[in-house]
Amino acid sequence: MSNFLKGVDQRTSLAGMNRMELLLFKIRGEQLFGINVFKVREVIRTPKISPVPKADARIVGVADIRGQTMPMIDLARALDLEPIPKDKYSESLTIVTEFNSSVQGFLVEDVDRIVHLRWEDILPPPETLQNINYLTGITRAQEQLVEIVDVEKVLVEVAGNRTDVPDEYIQNNKQIIQGKNFFVLGADDSVVARSQLKNILDNLGITNRIVNNGKRALELLQQWAEDAAQGDGLPVAERVLMVISDIEMPEMDGYTLTTSIRKDERLKDLYVVLNSSLSGGFNDKLTEKVGANVFISKWHADQLAKIIVARIKQVESTAKAS
Repeated sequence: MSNFLKGVDQRTSLAGMNRMELLLFKIRGEQLFGINVFKVREVIRTPKISPVPKADARIVGVADIRGQTMPMIDLARALDLEPIPKDKYSESLTIVTEFNSSVQGFLVEDVDRIVHLRWEDILPPPETLQNINYLTGITRAQEQLVEIVDVEKVLVEVAGNRTDVPDEYIQNNKQIIQGKNFFVLGADDSVVARSQLKNILDNLGITNRIVNNGKRALELLQQWAEDAAQGDGLPVAERVLMVISDIEMPEMDGYTLTTSIRKDERLKDLYVVLNSSLSGGFNDKLTEKVGANVFISKWHADQLAKIIVARIKQVESTAKAS
């Protein structure tokens, strides 16, 4: 199993092509679930787990994996499914994942295989389930339904993350931000990430719209560009302060969204921020390759707020100079 994900680093060429690789696994029973391979360090037989007093019930303990101590999360319990019995831990597998340099292990019943997919083959969950489930997408692999788990939501609920902008920062920049007619378009497939992004923008007093995939974001931008061409509204680059996009999303990923923006004469001057939990230096390289203005890791509200304020200052400085 240690060689199961061998060569993952060589697969970074898939990013930017609206393609991805999905690790399929079973939590409890025969239902297949999936997680982006880029988030996975390795898959191993579950090691010895040491209990942690007063820990969240979903954290079954900690384990030493290759010299690194990390929390071990029963994914079944986190998703309100029947948990893995303690006497079955040794028979389970652990998916070691990394998000924003945070490493943790997810206990699962079994790992199936890796499949190569196009993002357009992955659909968002039904609208009626958008805000009440732990899925970011649904797809099919070899005639089987695959549910893509919102592991970011699981981690936020288990570990907790500060998702608001410090009051001191808002007060110090109040005159720069508030009372101005700025608008931000956001795109993210994770319900908890969309909530965080909206919370940041609302706290800053910035009008916003957050959608759940890159395709929808591009459709809105193109519609606004068409409206402007018909004399109904400002050019998009003047109407939208910036686009803040996740990288991995159903139907269209953030890299493809950025590339599409840069290829459209009506949109090419938009300021684009890629905001992702994916770790790895390839993000910086691909951010430059597709033409995004900046890359930032998720769950850093203060850093994102500073980028937004800096962009406002840049826009106003350019306006004064002209």
